[in-house]
Amino acid sequence: MRLVVVMPFAMLALAGCQREERSLRLDPPVEAGLDEVRVMSNGIGGAPPKVYVALGRPYENNAFDLDQGKRLYDWFGCTGCHAHGGGNTGPAFLDGWWQYGADPVSIFVSIRDGRTAGMPAFGRYLTTEQIWQLTGYVQTIGAYSAKTAAPSRNDEMQSRPSENRAPATLGALQPPSR
Repeated sequence: MRLVVVMPFAMLALAGCQREERSLRLDPPVEAGLDEVRVMSNGIGGAPPKVYVALGRPYENNAFDLDQGKRLYDWFGCTGCHAHGGGNTGPAFLDGWWQYGADPVSIFVSIRDGRTAGMPAFGRYLTTEQIWQLTGYVQTIGAYSAKTAAPSRNDEMQSRPSENRAPATLGALQPPSR
């Protein structure tokens, strides 16, 4: 009897679930529009492309694109300079202060064009979409607020192991040390 009552509600809840839409390739005019960022004269900050806003800022809110950005971060050796967000020869992403700005346009321009303090330009190696994916991932490294989507993140930068990765202890069952 209970199953008959609960089953319609369960079916209704499942019908409301939606999958995340993946776009494996953008149309060429859309991708060309993503490269049209307006940057302030000092090279920091600006306005994202109209196409980016019209698409709903997909590279900030889509788990697939964030995961692709993570993959690119590893593939292009970003960990060599930035470690896993903690900094090395390049600046840290976890400290909350970014010299060239933490907004998406500033990060995009830094990746595409490089910076004078040692950041190489990757615009000739990556497509515009890949730069936006990498931008979205870099933003999640230093994010202090919750996102609606997140990449599958490693635990390299934790100060202590996750609770589910901590070594097992027997607690009170261990004999006292002498």
